Amino acid sequence: MAGVCEAFAGRFGRVEPRRTATAFVSGLLADIEVKTCWQLAERAGHARPDAMQRLLYRAVWDADAVRDDLRDVVVARFGDSDGVLVVDETGDLKKGTHSVGVQRQYTGTAGRIENAQVGVFCGYASRHGHTLIDRRVYLPVSWTDDRDRCQAAGVPDEVVFATKSELAADMITAAVDAGVPVGWAAADEAYGNSSVFRTHLREHRLGYVLAVSRSHLVPLDGGKTRVRADRVAADLPASAWQRRSAGAGSKGPRFYDWAWLDDVCTDADPDDGGHHSLLIRRNTTTGELAFYRCWTPQQATLARLVRVAGIRWTVEESFQAAKGQVGLDQHQVRRWDSWHRFTTLALAALAVLAICAADADDDSTDTGLIKLTVNETRRLINTLVLRPIRDLTHRLRWSDWRRRHQARARQAHYTRRLNLELQP
Repeated sequence: MAGVCEAFAGRFGRVEPRRTATAFVSGLLADIEVKTCWQLAERAGHARPDAMQRLLYRAVWDADAVRDDLRDVVVARFGDSDGVLVVDETGDLKKGTHSVGVQRQYTGTAGRIENAQVGVFCGYASRHGHTLIDRRVYLPVSWTDDRDRCQAAGVPDEVVFATKSELAADMITAAVDAGVPVGWAAADEAYGNSSVFRTHLREHRLGYVLAVSRSHLVPLDGGKTRVRADRVAADLPASAWQRRSAGAGSKGPRFYDWAWLDDVCTDADPDDGGHHSLLIRRNTTTGELAFYRCWTPQQATLARLVRVAGIRWTVEESFQAAKGQVGLDQHQVRRWDSWHRFTTLALAALAVLAICAADADDDSTDTGLIKLTVNETRRLINTLVLRPIRDLTHRLRWSDWRRRHQARARQAHYTRRLNLELQP
């Protein structure tokens, strides 16, 4: 943990916020039920939550600069020329209307339209390990068209509406410009269906395996005809399918049937100098199909494309670990800066777990045990490294503080509601 926090320690001009940031990351790794500023402050031994709240709201530090330092640490440990940038989004269910970016919108977290805040994330994956390295909060049009609302939430004046695929493209550009070793990009159909996003990746000469919808129109015969992806799959002979593993899963190799149509989907600039293809995955049990638009600067093999398609799932694993282990979705912040600061520190905590798990896996000795998981890594950190405060006086003082603060908040809410009801 010290190595990750030391990487961005210089971004804090004063020692107090620097120490608070380290305590914040430690708290996110700690075995506590809820990871808001109150709980993190109590865990750190603070008498009040002021320092933790100040770190997110008013302290002087650049969350994007810390993000860059964190990305450098991840690349130093996991960097590989055949690495993959994986982009995806995740939502946090919210109440009210004031949290930055919140509105009723679809989120995969709930599987339906809910009042939610959505973030777009970029993960880095290689044969050495994987974790999240970048983040953007998604602002719907209802926000960007209401500058007063944006100003109240601290959104910079220069921020305008951007689609999720545009946010993803921005993060990929930032990674490439920073010299992140990468050869591929992967994403689900929300991004793969965007021709602009695909063009952006080709401009960076990044090979890609991007999921597309079954209704996606596949350009054939040099773009002269367009056929639905599921229609293309239906016309394939049995000999077109090959059974291959998309990588190891918790229950063993993830075998699927794959069909690969090389040199199709050539609706792009003919001078891009690459190779376009369509990849189709079929579940061996249910027969369910998935479709991928692929492009490579040089000719690639089916095995490499299948590997990249399988790596896309690492971002789902990272989301699960980030929310389940380091409280990525437990922030109680409303403002633009606070969201980026909390999320960046959560990514730092996640990087600690990913790097520790990878370091433990470097030992090639056959112990008869499975690889150390991120979940188990956090348990060991709590057992061997972090020392929770068990002082009875400290716990009772915090109990009194919480109840007193909640009493004041309740009285303020009652007074406000009574004043509203008395208004003519």
